[in-house]
Amino acid sequence: MARGKLRIYLGAAPGVGKTYAMLSEAHRRVERGTDAVVAFVEHHGRPRTEVMLHGLEQVQRRELEYRGSTFTEMDVDAVLERKPAVALVDELAHTNVPGSRNGKRWQDVEELLEAGITVISTVNIQHLESLGDVVESITGVRQRETVPDEIVRRADQIELVDMSPQAIRRRMAHGNIYQSDKVDAALSNYFRPGNLTALRELALLWVADRVDEYLQEYRAEHSIRSTWQARERIVVGLTGGPEGRTLIRRAARMAAKGSGSEVLAVYIARSDGLTSASPKELADQRTLVEDLGGTFHHVIGDDIPSALLEFARGVNATQIVLGSSRRKAWQYIFGPGVGATVARDSGPDLDVHIVTHDEVAKGRGLPVARGARLGRTRIIAGWLVGVGGPTLLSLLLTKLSNGPGLANDVLLFLFLTVVAALLGGQLPALASAAVGSLLLNFYFTPPTHTLTVSDPKNIVAIVIFFAVAVSVASVVDLAARRTHQAARLRAESEILSFLAGSVLRGETTLDALLERVRETFGMDTVALLERRSDVDPWTCAGRAGGSGPPLARPEDADVDMPVGDHMALALTGRVLPAEDRRVLAAFAAQAAVVLDRQRLVGEAERARELAEGNRIRTALLAAVSHDLRTPLASIKASVTSLRSDDVAWSEEDEAELLEGIEAGADRLDHLVGNLLDMSRLQTGTVTALIREIDLDEVVPMALGGVPEGSVTLDIPEELPMVAVDPGLLERSVANLVENAVKYSPDGEVVLVAASALGDRVELRIADRGPGVPDSAKDRIFEPFQRYGDAPRGAGVGLGLAVARGFAEAIGGTLAAEDTPGGGMTMVLTLRAAAGVPPVRPDLPAQATT
Repeated sequence: MARGKLRIYLGAAPGVGKTYAMLSEAHRRVERGTDAVVAFVEHHGRPRTEVMLHGLEQVQRRELEYRGSTFTEMDVDAVLERKPAVALVDELAHTNVPGSRNGKRWQDVEELLEAGITVISTVNIQHLESLGDVVESITGVRQRETVPDEIVRRADQIELVDMSPQAIRRRMAHGNIYQSDKVDAALSNYFRPGNLTALRELALLWVADRVDEYLQEYRAEHSIRSTWQARERIVVGLTGGPEGRTLIRRAARMAAKGSGSEVLAVYIARSDGLTSASPKELADQRTLVEDLGGTFHHVIGDDIPSALLEFARGVNATQIVLGSSRRKAWQYIFGPGVGATVARDSGPDLDVHIVTHDEVAKGRGLPVARGARLGRTRIIAGWLVGVGGPTLLSLLLTKLSNGPGLANDVLLFLFLTVVAALLGGQLPALASAAVGSLLLNFYFTPPTHTLTVSDPKNIVAIVIFFAVAVSVASVVDLAARRTHQAARLRAESEILSFLAGSVLRGETTLDALLERVRETFGMDTVALLERRSDVDPWTCAGRAGGSGPPLARPEDADVDMPVGDHMALALTGRVLPAEDRRVLAAFAAQAAVVLDRQRLVGEAERARELAEGNRIRTALLAAVSHDLRTPLASIKASVTSLRSDDVAWSEEDEAELLEGIEAGADRLDHLVGNLLDMSRLQTGTVTALIREIDLDEVVPMALGGVPEGSVTLDIPEELPMVAVDPGLLERSVANLVENAVKYSPDGEVVLVAASALGDRVELRIADRGPGVPDSAKDRIFEPFQRYGDAPRGAGVGLGLAVARGFAEAIGGTLAAEDTPGGGMTMVLTLRAAAGVPPVRPDLPAQATT
């Protein structure tokens, strides 16, 4: 039986219209005669969505009892028995009620697909498993209901249902997504314009990546090598020279002219030693391209034009940006250059832009990474000139009726020997001298066509030619070697200077330094291994590159560089030449320095925490010196008065004095409780005992310290349970309510209301007090902070700090917002209990339309 096809409507947030689009597609298919049924669609009380269900066959749902309530879920068995051609299954990431056939709805969908049923489903971008951390950083909410990315990626069709943030908020305000009593909380939290914009961008990028994957798969299946210009991708070829910044900015301007264009900067390094580029310049260019929204790539390749074109075609690039050559005119004798070669071999599908810059024709310098070793192309060219050149020259000169004479013949052969030395080094030049001597003797020294020389002067001329040729070849080769060595030393000094400066300035982390080592030497992996003693095993302190298990010993690596007695830098990929180990030793020493610095930074951070604790204790002593003594003085005065024998107190006076003693004791108890709580938070000794509980069991208990009638409670009974420590939650709410009552004007009550949104529950404590400006909203949660002109008797400023500390200890968040109409609202966000279905008939936590 053929597997069914999966079509998914993907949205950035609840309310964009996924369920509506799915139902519209179902109506179109039914009109075409397709057997389509509704396996499970939740309209959440939205009239327009409910109307779309009319005219579609709906499979009876399965009812399940859980925690005393009845819930409905998709009846997989009924759908399989009905076996339609197409089944509509809403909310792919939904968690089924315990007792269901499968734990997750996407598992139900998998069964339907295996049975050959085509499924149309919906999902929001925040429910993709790999994006959980990203969504949490954007919205502050961790999504509990997720679906594996692979399930969505395998879908045969993914259609994005898009809507602007402003339109979603208008739909929300009109009550088209949530009920009216939940609108304000939703608009001020999850449905903020910034949240919706970020989620929308995330959805667009995710779908765009999937389109790229489909396109790459199609091109691979059909062996398509030409570029399809569906999307502008601009590759910038970098040499590590100063002109790179000009090229990157030029490419960024080109990309800005087209929506969705990408900039990919690539540096291609040879695989035979140190890279020839300035590491400082490359680091600056990497930062620049990333700041402009592009990506930086480091590729190893000996044939730079071929490697550049291979990279460009591999990423389906449409344009290549290169700089005009820095070569001087005479340097073109070594070849046409990278730009001309790339332009010649790019073909009709790649546009090559040659950009002028200030470094044009100023000299490109010799490759500093290759030491005295010459490239294969130059060595071959040297042998061709050294051996083939004299042969061709002999044939040419023998065709001339009147030759230039033996002296000029010797000079011509000597010229070829010098060219062979410049191209291929000493060996091709020596071969050229030997071949040239034999050819001069055989063809141009009487008697010709023999190796006999009749005139002694000609023997001297040939010997002098050979000696001069060998001398010139040696001098040219020595000069080339010294030039390469000087260039290499200059590169090494530049690398070490930049390395030392960046490390001393603290700009390089251990991972970044190891990555620089890997790129500099063209290795696969680099790891810093250490052990505490000779008998302890090696451990990996840091690593760059590779995905397998770390090396167990330095001896297992291709290259190992010891650093002291108990540390070593291990590299895998190839064996480095001896001259590279000097620079590698410097890198290894700097890696040890960076590791020590990181550890010192950690110790400094711990010392800072200790100093902060001392500061807190000092501030504590200063703050409580008055606030503790004031109620104690009141209690002492009242007790002294009651014990006085010379005054006859009436019953009313005694009651008043006793009331003062009780009030002072309550203040002391509250103050000491906050001090103890703050101390526990500062020392990290708060241990939360998380369990599931209803809010209406905890919040009323937190109101015992406020006057009766000063607080209005609005906690719906149908709210999901929360996973909290009841004691810590009670203390946190008590502090928040007492603070709100303290600052509320006379006659104004504090509103404590709870609502559910998604997989979280929000408790909002709103007062009508003076409020707090935005600049001070975070500061009021710091210890010993009292905003404005609060009197000393108002407390030491620990209530909100303790409330936030306890909220975070139980996995929640606490933030301050303005109350509409004036005042301040404390928003306490808590996690809904695991296993409690977040979807409620009156409050859909997973809106999909």
